[in-house]
Amino acid sequence: MVRLAAALLTVVLLLTGSSALDVPRTFREQVAQAVSTWRTSGAAEIWRRGFVPLEDLSTMPRKVREQIGRDEEYGWVVAGSLPAPPAGAQIRWDDGSTMQVPVIGPSEALVAVSPWPEEWIWPGRHTYPDGEAYKLTGATFTTMRLKTLRGMATVPAWRLHFSNLPGPIDYVAVDQKAVGTVEDAVGDSLPGEITDFEVLDERTLLVKYDYGACNGESPDVTVRADQEPDVVVLGLAIRHQIHGSCVGTGRFGQDVIRLNQPLGDRVVLDAISTLPVLCHRARNACRAGRG
Repeated sequence: MVRLAAALLTVVLLLTGSSALDVPRTFREQVAQAVSTWRTSGAAEIWRRGFVPLEDLSTMPRKVREQIGRDEEYGWVVAGSLPAPPAGAQIRWDDGSTMQVPVIGPSEALVAVSPWPEEWIWPGRHTYPDGEAYKLTGATFTTMRLKTLRGMATVPAWRLHFSNLPGPIDYVAVDQKAVGTVEDAVGDSLPGEITDFEVLDERTLLVKYDYGACNGESPDVTVRADQEPDVVVLGLAIRHQIHGSCVGTGRFGQDVIRLNQPLGDRVVLDAISTLPVLCHRARNACRAGRG
């Protein structure tokens, strides 16, 4: 919703002639920027050889998830001594490849699981009503199975034990910030327009997108694609006919595009954000995210 609102704001400002934004770039200029950023920022190397998770970074028993769902306003606090993290650990993919990685500690894992600020997890920093906080009493360094861009892998994890939950929570212990993420490599970027794609066959993509419309009018929207040897860049061409002021609304659409060559292992990028479209679908793929 935030992405759509930001994209809509950009559209509205452009349509109303706001001087707050520069003259919009052509699709060719957007493509050139996206391809250059992808190739030179280090993002491509992280994508090919790094740790790019495609699933939530936490796992928990069904009963634990149900209780957390009922008690969503509960706090999360450290209520026992926690072990120090090891100096490092190893990710092992099913194809036999490995990667040495730095790891976070159990308190950092708790911060990632909790929806509250880091300073609230320590005793005395924040007061919760009696019986309305999950109490972390210990942690065990272990491993968990995780789907990644490079296939299934066994990754280091913390098993967090709580005195008042009906089971533990496992959280990936890889220090993603230290390893490097695609979003950090690319840096600040605008919200994208392409939200997802589906491979119908080796040359055909079903592309999903969002955009802004004015005064209930449906603009003419066309998906555009630029094909490079290593990437496919997708963007939108939007033709508006605006009369008077613009009252913006969010719209969603989809279209089918045909590639000149099979997609193969090429990365599909959003022309506006310069990030892989997969970053929108798998929230932890490109950033150090919460489980």
